Amino acid sequence: MLKNFIGLFMAASLILSSVVLSGCGGDENKSDEQKLIGNRLVIYTSMKESLIGGIIEGFKKKYPDIEIDYQSAGAGKIMAKLEAEKQSGNIMADIIWTSEVPDFYQMRDAGMLEKYQPTVFNEILNPFDDYDGSFTAARLGTLGIVININKITTPPTSWEEIATNPAYKDSFGIADPALSGTAYMSIALLEKQFGWDYIERLHDNGAIKSKGSGRVVDDTADGTLNACLGVDYITASKIDKGAPLKMVYPPENIVVPSPIAILKDADHMEAAKKFVDYVLSQEAQQKVANAGTVPVRTDVKMPEKYNLPTPEQALQNGIKINYTEILPHKEDTINKFSNLFK
Repeated sequence: MLKNFIGLFMAASLILSSVVLSGCGGDENKSDEQKLIGNRLVIYTSMKESLIGGIIEGFKKKYPDIEIDYQSAGAGKIMAKLEAEKQSGNIMADIIWTSEVPDFYQMRDAGMLEKYQPTVFNEILNPFDDYDGSFTAARLGTLGIVININKITTPPTSWEEIATNPAYKDSFGIADPALSGTAYMSIALLEKQFGWDYIERLHDNGAIKSKGSGRVVDDTADGTLNACLGVDYITASKIDKGAPLKMVYPPENIVVPSPIAILKDADHMEAAKKFVDYVLSQEAQQKVANAGTVPVRTDVKMPEKYNLPTPEQALQNGIKINYTEILPHKEDTINKFSNLFK
């Protein structure tokens, strides 16, 4: 099913080519130089700099001898890049960390992931009932209704208001689910909870498809939009810079776990395991919370200024979904959305 992403390869290559990465894959495809590089780590992630930057910095302080190459891009572009590398027999990444959960099931079923249960697994919250070590949630990302407080004076109390209230007519943004893993998951969760007719009613009230998760929050911050379906930590980074934004959470929380996984037969396996363990440590999970998103640990302090749910609340109030059940419908959901929001 990963072949569905191959059409995005050229765009992905342009974005990811700015970092020169060493090749991975079978030993027969590695040069002698590549085989000698042990203290190196290659990461593909959809996490924005406001989150991944602090994690990388903390890991480097703990393991100064490990060189890190990482590149951030949309989940769809990352998957296109991986598919192309898989077809060539030369996967370059050691670690993948995005928020499009179905992709991880696809990669697991395709034999692309190394099973690894982190050393701190018993200290974290696990949102996956069928957990087998192929991937582990590194955060419990949330999406809410982000309002521009200069445009919306009375915060919404339900998802229904966005589809019916004239205050959001032609001024509510949604990131393109074909480009953003969190956007796809948010649409899948809203459809699961309220039915596809809710998505249609959002469209009928003039909801607008935006290019990405960052862009839709930017457009709300500058007043182009009155509100949007926004990612927690992207919104938090804008609030920290003085943007007139507020995140509002209706009772039905949109919670999108962000899995992290090690690619099968990664060139730098030991370094990759160290990185996964570090991401789930108390130190790194405090950085996750400080960045304005929900960690998978309960022993970190949640910043009050972001009005985030606690990890326990996020799991309890999150819209429940069976990821393996929605997996076959991913392409159809994206196509339906794209056709509706032309």
